[in-house]
Amino acid sequence: MRVPAHSVCTAIRDDIVAGVYERGSRLTEELLARRYGVSRVPVREALRTLEAEGFVVTRRHAGACVAEPTEQEASDLLEMRGLLEPLGAARAAQRRTEAHLKVLRGLVRLGQERARRGNSDDLRSLGGWFHETLAQASGSPALTSMLTQLRHKIAWMYAVDAPTSPVDMWAEHGAIVDAVARGDSERARAITAAHTERASHTHRLRFTAGPERVRNSQHPVNMSGQRL
Repeated sequence: MRVPAHSVCTAIRDDIVAGVYERGSRLTEELLARRYGVSRVPVREALRTLEAEGFVVTRRHAGACVAEPTEQEASDLLEMRGLLEPLGAARAAQRRTEAHLKVLRGLVRLGQERARRGNSDDLRSLGGWFHETLAQASGSPALTSMLTQLRHKIAWMYAVDAPTSPVDMWAEHGAIVDAVARGDSERARAITAAHTERASHTHRLRFTAGPERVRNSQHPVNMSGQRL
C-alpha cells in the first residue's frame, strides 16, 4: 500500500519515535520514497519539517540523518512539559467547551474502570488521549502543537515504566477534569503540575547507540521496489 503524500511526514516521524530508524542513521530520499510508495518531493518536504522539529539533522557528506539528542536535551524536554502542561490545563479551565468536557470525562471513567480491574493494556494510550484532549481544550493551537511535539519527542527518547498505582493516577486525571469543569484555573494548574512531576519519575532514558540498522516499519508501505 502507498502512504498518502501528505502523511509521509507523520509516517517517518512515527517510525523514528518507534525506533525503526535508529539515532544517527541516514535517511536517504530515494529509498524513503520507495519505502513509502511516494515521489521524492513529499519525502524532501517531510525531512525539512522533521529537521525543524528536531528529529532529523543534515550532515555534511551524509545528508539527512536521524538526530542524536543528548541526555541534557532529553532532560530539558521533561522540564518543558512540566511547565507547558500545567499552563494548558489552566487555559482549558478558562476556554474548554462542553464537548471537551464530555470527552475528558469519558476518558476518565474508562481509565478508572480499567485501572480498578487491573487491565493496564490500554491505559497508556488512554492517558495520551486524555492529555491530547486537555491540550486541545486550552483553545491555543500553538500550545497544542508544542505539547504534541513534546509528547512525540519524549516517547522517542524515553521508555516509560508502568505507574505504581494506576488507580491514583486516574484519580488525578479526574481531579484535573473537575477543576477544569469548575473553571478553577489555578487548581487545574497545580494538580497538573504535581501530576506531571510524578509522571516524570517513571521515564527512563533510552540508549539506542549502535550500528545503523532498520527494524520493521509499523506503517504499510509499497514493497514493490528495493527495501531499506
